[in-house]
Amino acid sequence: MTAVNRFFPTFRVVGAARAGLGALLAVALAWLSGCASGSSYPPAPTTLPAALDYTYIIGPGDGLNVSVWRNPELSMSVVVRPDGKVNAPLVDELVAQGKTPEQLAREVEKILGKYVRDPVVTVMVTGFVGPYSEQIRVVGEAAKPQFLPYKNKMTLLDVMIAVGGLTDFASGNKASILRTAEGNKQYAVRIEDLIKRGDVNANVEMRPGDILIIPQSLF
Repeated sequence: MTAVNRFFPTFRVVGAARAGLGALLAVALAWLSGCASGSSYPPAPTTLPAALDYTYIIGPGDGLNVSVWRNPELSMSVVVRPDGKVNAPLVDELVAQGKTPEQLAREVEKILGKYVRDPVVTVMVTGFVGPYSEQIRVVGEAAKPQFLPYKNKMTLLDVMIAVGGLTDFASGNKASILRTAEGNKQYAVRIEDLIKRGDVNANVEMRPGDILIIPQSLF
């Protein structure tokens, strides 16, 4: 084999290696470009339609004040059991979960009507937990990932205050909301712009059952 023939195999190997490295760099640059451009999800709507105004639904763990007018001996404070039921004087194994306070009051009136003439019942929620399906869940790089009871007009800022903000490793502007009320549709949110730069335009209204996902920064 001549010196030239010996050179070309080496050249071809080196060239192939360089080509492979070039392709790898191209893929990496494309990936970085995608990361820099932000989330591929559509931005979350800032406000929700007025038709979606929320009515509180009772859930396990809620504290209830049941007041019976002119019958203080039948009034009581109870906690909804894990199975969604409550027990009270003359009211046995009544399902409270999934009902509004007004609906529950009407049911208690119907039961007490067997023993008391024209009972008037008021139900007030004193400890808010709510049904699991309507709780807000925060996962990922929040300082205190947890679930939160949903409250009417609750915003992303309210949620972030409750969970103590972001960790040092969070990629806040690549966070997203998984909206179970819309068939698990996913929306992009800019948490870092909201809580670190004070951009109020990045604040959005939450919906019952939302899951806030905060990824970790890769750099």
